[in-house]
Amino acid sequence: MDTKAFLIKYGEIGVKGKNRYLFEDALVRQIRFALKDIDGKFDVTKESGRIYATASEEFDYDEALEALKRVFGIVGICPLVQVENEGYEALTKSVLDYFAKRYTDKEVSFKVECRRSDKRFEKSSMEMNAELGGMILDAFPKTRVDVHKPDVIIHVEVRKKINIFSEIIPGPGGMPVGTAGKAMLLLSGGIDSPVAGYMIAKRGVQIEATYFHAPPYTSERAKQKVVDLARLVSKYAGPVKLHIVNFTDIQLAIYDKCPHDELTIIMRRYMMKIAEKIGYDSDCQGLITGESIGQVASQTMQSLYCTNEVCTMPVFRPVVGFDKQEIIDLSYKIGTYETSIQPFEDCCTIFVAKHPVTKPNLNIIKKDEKKLDGVIDELMEKAFATVETIIVE
Repeated sequence: MDTKAFLIKYGEIGVKGKNRYLFEDALVRQIRFALKDIDGKFDVTKESGRIYATASEEFDYDEALEALKRVFGIVGICPLVQVENEGYEALTKSVLDYFAKRYTDKEVSFKVECRRSDKRFEKSSMEMNAELGGMILDAFPKTRVDVHKPDVIIHVEVRKKINIFSEIIPGPGGMPVGTAGKAMLLLSGGIDSPVAGYMIAKRGVQIEATYFHAPPYTSERAKQKVVDLARLVSKYAGPVKLHIVNFTDIQLAIYDKCPHDELTIIMRRYMMKIAEKIGYDSDCQGLITGESIGQVASQTMQSLYCTNEVCTMPVFRPVVGFDKQEIIDLSYKIGTYETSIQPFEDCCTIFVAKHPVTKPNLNIIKKDEKKLDGVIDELMEKAFATVETIIVE
């Protein structure tokens, strides 16, 4: 009775009414994608509010479990023993066999929770709870029943087959990726933006990303670092289309013609314009940034107001109210922290002003941007024409 299957539990999908099947189908697709490289062929199916991932051959249990723990929409993963529905006597033998193999230390408290979905079955749920509990007590005298805080809950579901499980491993929650549109992530080599992408993907949003590269001021290793971060985010968000923009000439023009205390704000405004244009071309419905209020000069309320002004798309900032340690903790959780702290500078840190303005005035910013007239349009067109796009997964 080794584990050959997982019962997948979902949360808020269950309250989606007549559209629930769309979310279930999306979750099934994401589970199939997550398990496609696991040794052992998995068949992912749904049946009356249940989703199963069943292996047809031996597989790496730990690898499969880790893959499932990265699928948004899953709230619980239940390693499952599934046997044929051959009547109550066969069910009792299967439950006792399951208990004997799973719990070598029989000095545990337990309760039995049965659910009879197949109403043709000969025993009711309440009858099975009582009788199976008594049989376990008789077979394993050191056990005891505790209906309030048991060490073990034996779940028995009577369906087309009999499902037996006692462990519910937490999943990441959220909604299946692809059920809530698409957005463009401004992905730098820092700690914040990969976390922001993860958080928005958790709500079912498909992620694309834009990275601003500034050779020779930023190296190929800095670029590879961002590709690596996109790959780590893709473990949760699925394949990420990464757009790499050569931003050097635009930054040099801003540096040459605009006040240096406004460099970061004006540079961010052009990044937002470019990311939005690429986003519109990719049918995105929003932009995502890793900005947090007050973390740096370009992230004060006044600065965010100035950068937002150039966008018609909504801008989502999921870590806007987090402090740095909260963001770091999340980056540890999703596995991006060690890559983010690699010492390869991105284009923002290379061209940062010594004394950046923290309370920019929008009218002054727009007035100073006019110094780029006659230059910036051509540079923007060149940047769009030379975008490098790769699929990261």
